[in-house]
Amino acid sequence: MTMGATDDMETDIADDQVSASSPLPFARSYQVEALEKAMKQNTIVYLETGSGKTLIAIMLLRSYAYLFRKPSPCFSVFLVPQVVLVTQQAEALKRHTDLKVGMYWGSMGVDFWDALTWKQEVDKYEVLVMTPAILLSALRHSFLTFNMIKVLIFDECHHARGNHAYACILKEFYHKELKSATSFVPRIFGMTASPVKTKGEKSDGYWKKIRELENLMNSKVYTCESESVLARFVPFSTPSFKYYQHMGIPSSTRASLVAELEKLAREHLLVLETLDLKSSTVNSIEKRLSKICSSLFYCLDELGIWMALKAAQSFSTSQNDFVLWGQLEKFSESSIKKFCSNASQAILAYIPDGPTWSVANIKRNVEAGLVTSKIVCLVESLLDYSSLEKIRCIIFVQRVIAAMVLESFLNEILPTYNSWKTEYVAGNNSGLQCQSRKKQFETVEDFRNGLVNIIVSTSILEEGLDVQSCNLVVGFDPASTICSFIQTQGRARMPNSDYLMMVNSSDLPTQSRLMTYISGGKRMREDSLSHSHVPCQPLPDDSSEDFFRVNSTGAIVTLRSSVSLIYFYCARLPSDEYFKPAPRFDIDEDQGICTLYLPKSCQVKEVRVQANKSVLKQSACLEACIQLHQAGALTDHLVPDMVLKETVQQKLGKIHYDPEQPSYFPPELVSQFSELSQTTYHFYSIRMKTEFPRNLHFKDILLGTRVELEADIGNTCLRLEDHLGTIAVTLSYVGAFDLTQDEVLLCRRFQITLFRVLLDHSVENLLAALDGLHLRDGVALDYLLLPSTPEQKASLIDWEVIRSVNLTSHKPWERHVDCSAKDASCILHTKDGLFCTCVLQNALVYTPHNGYVYCTKGILRNLNANSILTKRKSGDESYMEYYEKRHEIRLNFVDEPLLNGRHIFTLHNHLHMTRKKKEKELGSEYVELPPELCHVILSPISVDMIYSYKFMPSVMQRIESLLIAFNLKKSIPKVNIPTIKVLEAITTKKCQDQFHLESLETLGDSFLKYAVCQHLFQSYHTHHEGLLSTIKDGMISNVTLCKFGCEQKLQGFIRNECFEPKGWMVPGQSSAAYALVNDYLSKSTNMYIARKRNLKRKTVADVVESLIGAYLSEGGELAALAFMNWVGIEVDFTTTMIQREPSLQAEKLVNVSYMESLLNYKFKDKSLLVEALTHGSYMIPEIPRCYQRLEFLGDSVLDYLITKHLYGEYPNLSPGLLTDMRSASVNNECYAQVAVKSNLHKHVLHASHDLHKHISRTVSEFERLSSVQSSFGWESEIAFPKVLGDVIESLAGAIHVDSGYNKEVVFASIRPLLGCMITPETVKLHPVRELTELCQKAQFELSKAKGFEKGEAYVTVEVTAKEMSFAHTAKASDKKMAKKLAYKEVLNSLKKSLDS
Repeated sequence: MTMGATDDMETDIADDQVSASSPLPFARSYQVEALEKAMKQNTIVYLETGSGKTLIAIMLLRSYAYLFRKPSPCFSVFLVPQVVLVTQQAEALKRHTDLKVGMYWGSMGVDFWDALTWKQEVDKYEVLVMTPAILLSALRHSFLTFNMIKVLIFDECHHARGNHAYACILKEFYHKELKSATSFVPRIFGMTASPVKTKGEKSDGYWKKIRELENLMNSKVYTCESESVLARFVPFSTPSFKYYQHMGIPSSTRASLVAELEKLAREHLLVLETLDLKSSTVNSIEKRLSKICSSLFYCLDELGIWMALKAAQSFSTSQNDFVLWGQLEKFSESSIKKFCSNASQAILAYIPDGPTWSVANIKRNVEAGLVTSKIVCLVESLLDYSSLEKIRCIIFVQRVIAAMVLESFLNEILPTYNSWKTEYVAGNNSGLQCQSRKKQFETVEDFRNGLVNIIVSTSILEEGLDVQSCNLVVGFDPASTICSFIQTQGRARMPNSDYLMMVNSSDLPTQSRLMTYISGGKRMREDSLSHSHVPCQPLPDDSSEDFFRVNSTGAIVTLRSSVSLIYFYCARLPSDEYFKPAPRFDIDEDQGICTLYLPKSCQVKEVRVQANKSVLKQSACLEACIQLHQAGALTDHLVPDMVLKETVQQKLGKIHYDPEQPSYFPPELVSQFSELSQTTYHFYSIRMKTEFPRNLHFKDILLGTRVELEADIGNTCLRLEDHLGTIAVTLSYVGAFDLTQDEVLLCRRFQITLFRVLLDHSVENLLAALDGLHLRDGVALDYLLLPSTPEQKASLIDWEVIRSVNLTSHKPWERHVDCSAKDASCILHTKDGLFCTCVLQNALVYTPHNGYVYCTKGILRNLNANSILTKRKSGDESYMEYYEKRHEIRLNFVDEPLLNGRHIFTLHNHLHMTRKKKEKELGSEYVELPPELCHVILSPISVDMIYSYKFMPSVMQRIESLLIAFNLKKSIPKVNIPTIKVLEAITTKKCQDQFHLESLETLGDSFLKYAVCQHLFQSYHTHHEGLLSTIKDGMISNVTLCKFGCEQKLQGFIRNECFEPKGWMVPGQSSAAYALVNDYLSKSTNMYIARKRNLKRKTVADVVESLIGAYLSEGGELAALAFMNWVGIEVDFTTTMIQREPSLQAEKLVNVSYMESLLNYKFKDKSLLVEALTHGSYMIPEIPRCYQRLEFLGDSVLDYLITKHLYGEYPNLSPGLLTDMRSASVNNECYAQVAVKSNLHKHVLHASHDLHKHISRTVSEFERLSSVQSSFGWESEIAFPKVLGDVIESLAGAIHVDSGYNKEVVFASIRPLLGCMITPETVKLHPVRELTELCQKAQFELSKAKGFEKGEAYVTVEVTAKEMSFAHTAKASDKKMAKKLAYKEVLNSLKKSLDS
C-alpha cells in the first residue's frame, strides 16, 4: 500500500502544521511546481546543478513533518552518495527547518551499532542524513524498519543502478514492501542533474535508461519544459572545445626512462628478497610500487618528464598527503620512499639544468618532452582569462596524480603572469592519496572567499560539494559519462561562465561523444516530458534469488550480501601477525559444487553446496550464514556474535560514575543523645609501651564505647611510630560501667577541651566547641577517652583529672587542705585569680599575650620576674625587662616564682611517620612563665598525661578503620575472616599506612581472572577465544567491578586518604560540628556518612579484587567465590568434561611420547595435546580446532598458580614487590624462552612462512646469546614470536582440562619447565618502567624518538640529568624490543653515573 495522496494525508494537520508545510516564500516557481508534484507521487527532480533541488527536498520534508515529529516512532531519511555531503545537506536542513537532524557516516563506528543504539537515534532525531551503505546495513540487520520511514530522499539518484547501495535498498526493501498489501512504503524523492549515467549511450537510448531509473525508484521524472525557465534563475555556462595536437615525449627518451624505472623497481624488489620480511610486507610493497610506477608512466605519457619528476618527488615525501603512509608499515613506507627518491634522481637526469619557465620556454621544451602539448594548451587557455580580475576556475582531471602535479606546476608558472593561487581537491579511491575532509572543505571555502583562484579536482567536485562562485570550468580530461559532463558544466555557476573541453584534435570518437553530451541534456528533458504520463512498471520478479530471513527480527541476508557478511564475520575472529582468518573457496565449476572452508576458530568449519555456477560462491556463503546463525555465531540481527559483545563492552565504558563518593564512619562510635539518668559504657584500656626509655612516660587511657566491640578489635594490638621509634599499643577489655548524665557531660567537656587545645594550639575554638555540649538533638560521636588511675586505686577512671575542667579560683587555700605549702607564699596570681602552687605545677595553661598553650611541670622557686633570663641570648636582661620591651607588659607580682612550662605537643599521623626529621630536644621545649600571664585551662593534669593523649587520634583512627572493616565483613554472609585482613583490602596506597591493598589486589586479580576464564571455558564450549576474551573483559573490567562494588556500597568503606590529625573528629562535639548522615545498607546494617571525597572508578574496582584476595588468602577458594557471588560476579565452578569430537590419531600429527615425557604428564585425551600445539594457520580438516581456546584457559591458570605460589612463598613481601615479581614471571617473553629451551618450537603445527622465519631467527639468536640470557622475560634481548609463549599457556590449559581441572597437576607439570622461579633478590623492574620512574623522581628530562630503517625498528632514548646527557639508539626486529634495549642501556649508564 503506498502513501495516499496529499488530500488524504492533510486531513489531520493542525493550523500551525499547515503554515509550517507551505512552500518557503523565496521558493522559485519551478521549485513550487516540483514540490506539488512530489506531494502527489514519488518524484525524481531532474534539474541542472545549482537550480536548488535540495530546497525542494527540504520543503517536502516540512510538508510531511507532522508524520514523523517526535514522539512519533517514525522518521525520514536523506541519503547522500558521499560522506562530504552529509554535513552539507544536514546543515541546509537545520537552516530551513526546525526538524531534529542526525548525521551518520562510517568512521563514526555505525558498523558496530546495535538495535538499541539505533532506537536511541530514532527516538532523538526526525531526519537521518547518511550515506546509503549505512541505511542498507541497518535495514538488512533490521536495526531500522523500512515501513517506519515516511520520506526517503536520494541525492544524486542517478547512482541507483547495478549493485549500488541505492539500488539494493530499493530492490531488497522498497519493492518487497510495495508488493505486500499490509505495509506502508515511504514517499520517494530523487534528485539529479542527469538521470542517465552512461559513457557512450546513443541519444535515442536515453529514454530506456530513464525508464529503468523510474521503474527502480517507482517514481516519475519532473523537469522544466525548457532551459529558458531555469535560465531566469540559474546561469548556464557556454561549452566550447579547446583543441590541441597531441605531442608526447620522444619515443626513444620514453623507452629509456621506462626501462630505467622498471630496472629500479626490479632491483628494489630483489633487495626485499634478501631481507627477512613477512610475506604480507613484501606484497604490500609490491602493490604500492606497481601503483606508483603506473602513475609515473601516466605522467610521462600524458603530462611530460617534468611532471613525472614532480610526481616522484611527491611520493618520496611524507609531508605531502598524497600517499596513504598511515596504512603502511613503517618499513614499507621507508622502502617505498627510497624507491621514489631513486626514481626522482633517474628522471632528473633528463631535465636540463635550471630551465626558465615561461610560455615561450614551455613551447620549446615540448619538443624535448619536458611537458606535453596538452599542458601547453592548458596554460594558454588559462592565460586567455588573465584580464578576469576575480577568476574562479575548476580544472577537472581523472587521476589523483594529475591533480597533484598540475597544482604544483601551475603554482610555479602562473605567478610570473598574475597572482593566481592553485590548490587541488581529490578523493582517496586511488588507494594512494588521502586528503582529509577538513582540508577539502578548507580549500573550497578559500575558493569561495577568493583566497584560491584555481582548484584542480578529480570527480569529487562534480557532484554535491557546493561551489557557487565558479566562472570557468576546464575539462582537462574529457568527461567519461553524460552525467559527469552535465555536472562539471554545472559547476560554472557565475553569469557569463565558460566551460572549456580540452580535446586531442585527432581524437574524433571523443569529440563525437562530447557533442552528443552537449545535446544530451535537451534530449533527456524531452524524453522525460514526452513520457511523463507513462506509469511506472513493477520490477521483474526476483523471488528466485535466495535469501535468509530471521523471523524474530526480520533481519535478512541475500545472495548479494552474504559474501561480505562472511568476510566481515571472519575478520572478527581471533588473529595474529602470522594468520588473518579468511574464508577459503574450493570451486568445481564442472560439477557446480563449491566447498567453503572457514577458519578453525569458527563454529562452522566447512560448507558444501551445489548451485548455478554463476552464483556458486554466493550460495556457499548464504548457506554458511544460515548455519552460523543456527550455531549462534550470527545473532538474530545477523551480526557476528563478536561485534555484539564488543558493542556491549563499549556500552559498559559509557556507564556513568560520579567520583564524589561517601566516606563511612562506624555506628559503634555514634549514638543519639540519651534521656536516661544513667548510660552504660564498655571500657577498654589503651596501654602504650616502647622499647627505649623516654624523657616522658606513657599513661594508660580508657576508651569507653556504648556497645561492646568485636573481640578482634576490643582486644587487639597495633603499632604506632614517632621520631624516637616504635610504640606498641594494646587494647584490652576492662568492663562495663554506668555513668550518670552529669558524669557523661563532665567527661565530654574534659575531652573536648583537651583535644581542641591539642588540635588548635589555641583556645579560640574552645568556647564554640563546648557550646553545643548540652544540645539534645541529632546523632553525635559518642565515645569517651578518659585518663586512667594507677591499678591500685579503687576507681579505674581518674576523676580528679577529669574534674580539672571545672577548676575555679574561689578560696584557693580551702580547696587544698592536703597541700604541703600552706603559707601565703604558696598562693600565686593568675589571669583567673589566685591559685595555690599545687594547682599550677601540673596544669594546662594559655598565655593571651602570645596566644600559646603550655603544659606546666613544677614551680621554679629560684626564679622570679627580677631574675636574669636563662635561656635567651639577651645579656643581663631580666624577665621583667624582657616582657616590657618585647610584649609591652609590666609584671606586677615580681616576687612570685615562675612556672616551668612546656610548649603544647604537636599532633602527627603516628600510623605512618612520613617526616623523620627529629623534633627539638625536649629540654629546649621548656620556657619560664610568669603566673600572672597565664589562664588555667585544666588542672591538675600532668605533662605525661597530655603526652599520652597526643597519640589518641592515631589510635582512634586505627580503631575507626577496624570498625569500618568489621561492618563491611559483617554484611558479607557465610564467610568470616580476620577484620585486619579486610582492613588491608580496603586501604589504598594513598593512605600511606603500614599496609595497603596491592598484594591482595594482585592475588585477587589472578584468581578472579582464573575463575571467570574457567567458568566461560566450561559454559561456552563452542565460543572462540576472541569471544571468550571479550566476555571475560566485560565481566572483570574496572567498569564492571566498580559497578558491582557500588551496588553493594563498597565505595563508602574504602580508605583512600592519608590520615590528617587536624581533620580528626573530636568525640563529644555536637552534631552541628560533624553532620553525620545515616545510610542504611540493609535492614539490619547501617553506616554513617561523615563526608564526601573524590574516589576514582579504578580504586573501587581494585578494592573488589583485593577483597577477593583477602577472602582467598584467609578462607580459600570457596570463601573467595562466596565473596564474588555476594558482590555480583556469578561464577559456576562446578566442572564437567566437555564432549569432544571423536578422538583423532594424535601420534600421526605430533610426537606424543616426547611431549608427555617433557611435560611429565600422560594425556587421557591426546587430541587435547594436538589442539594445544596447533596454530590457526594450520588448516587441515583432521584437526578441528587451534590452540586459542586452551591458551585462553591456560593463561589464567598459570597466572593464578604463579601468583599464589609467590604470595604463599613470601608472605611478608612488600605489596609493590609482589606485583613486580608477578609481572616478571607471568609474561609471554618468559614463556617463549621456556618453549625454546624445551625445543617446543619444533613441535608447533603451523603453515605460516613468516612464523617459520621468525622462529628460526629467534632460535639461532637465542643459542648465540644463551650463555648470558636470564630466565626472566624482560631481561631477554631477543624478540620472541608470541606464538611460542602462547603454546606454553595452551599446554597448561590442555593439562588442566585433561586432568579434570586439577591445578596442582598443571603446576607440577609446568613448574619444572619454568626453571628456577623468580625471587625477591632476582626480580628486576622492566627497564622502561624503572627509567621512567627514576626520571620522574629525580626530575630528569626524558625524550625518545623512533623509526624504521632497513627492515628494523630503532628507538633512541635520551635523558638529560644534572647538565649531563645519556643517550642510546637500539635496533631490533620489532619496536617493543628496540625500546626495551634502548631504555636498558640508558638506565645502566645513568645508574653508573649516579653511583659515582
